[in-house]
Amino acid sequence: MKKKFYLGLLVIAFIFQGLFIRAEARQIDYKSAEFKAVAQQFACTCGCGQDHYECDPNTCNLTTEFKKDLVGMMNKGWDKDKIRQYYVNIYGEEILTSPEKSGFSLTAWVLPFVVLGLAAIAVFIIIRKWVKKKGTDVVMTDYESTEDEVEGEILTSMIDEERKKYL
Repeated sequence: MKKKFYLGLLVIAFIFQGLFIRAEARQIDYKSAEFKAVAQQFACTCGCGQDHYECDPNTCNLTTEFKKDLVGMMNKGWDKDKIRQYYVNIYGEEILTSPEKSGFSLTAWVLPFVVLGLAAIAVFIIIRKWVKKKGTDVVMTDYESTEDEVEGEILTSMIDEERKKYL
């Protein structure tokens, strides 16, 4: 009898679960993290140089319309990649804040680091050659070394005298 009672409660709970648990579709607004992630990938075309999330809607009419379109697409269920592809098809890659990481655009990501690496290697090689040339060409004579010693002693004594004056 107990088993039938519990089974009956389970069936009733299953049938009426829609009344107890309410699942609503989440509405995206301008301050949500999802909206920020989507809007930051598009550059504003007004000339301010910012992305659409950061562009000031008080001074830019383009960004207000763009943001309304983004919120509408996101509320319809479009994901980040679908929205990105939609705007790339319309405006081209110029609307993206960062270039795609494929094809020719990959060059924009890799080339600066390659150039810096090659420049560092070139500077290292040039400095190494200069140091080697200087080390082999300079031959110190006894006369020059004693002259340097005398000059060093004179400078040291002058520095000591000046130090005694002020200390």
